[in-house]
Amino acid sequence: MIATAATGTSNGGRPAVFLDRDGVLVRGEVRDGKLYAPRRLEDFRLLPGAAESVRALRDHGFLTIVVTNQPDIGNGLVAAPIVDAMHAIMRKKMPLDSIELCPHRQADNCACRKPKTGLLLAAAERFSLDLSASFMVGDRSSDIVAGRSVGCYTLFVDRGYDRCTDVRPDAVVRSVRQAVQHILSRIVPLGEKSIT
Repeated sequence: MIATAATGTSNGGRPAVFLDRDGVLVRGEVRDGKLYAPRRLEDFRLLPGAAESVRALRDHGFLTIVVTNQPDIGNGLVAAPIVDAMHAIMRKKMPLDSIELCPHRQADNCACRKPKTGLLLAAAERFSLDLSASFMVGDRSSDIVAGRSVGCYTLFVDRGYDRCTDVRPDAVVRSVRQAVQHILSRIVPLGEKSIT
């Protein structure tokens, strides 16, 4: 089944779901009200329902693209090959079309670190995406700002460590599983009209 957002406009491109990594698909560690990405391969764990949720998106015709800030690489706190090994685990356990990664420190002021849109725009160009028919799922306001800036429908996974005050998401959910249920409730098969 090929899906299109029920309220999106099609430009002939493909729809995608952009997914943040830590806190959405991968278990992080919350310390002092802040989420930290795993730095050791032995600590790298998918969240419950993550693999099944990504498979459901692919089954409904979405491209699945991880967009993740990993400043620990730029800060010298984790080696890039360790992050590559983590991403190999993700690719083995769930059908991902791409993992778009920003390795830079916040101070580098790069164009790819969310809330900037570089990661999403690069993927959109490579895969000929229709961003207006696509979704961004994240657990931080930076994810929602990035998604909103390129015209995606945004879903905020509220885990209690970010209040998403910079921008209002289109929907608030508690897990990636709920996010995917919400996304699938909004799509209609291509060629069929929405009943809304």
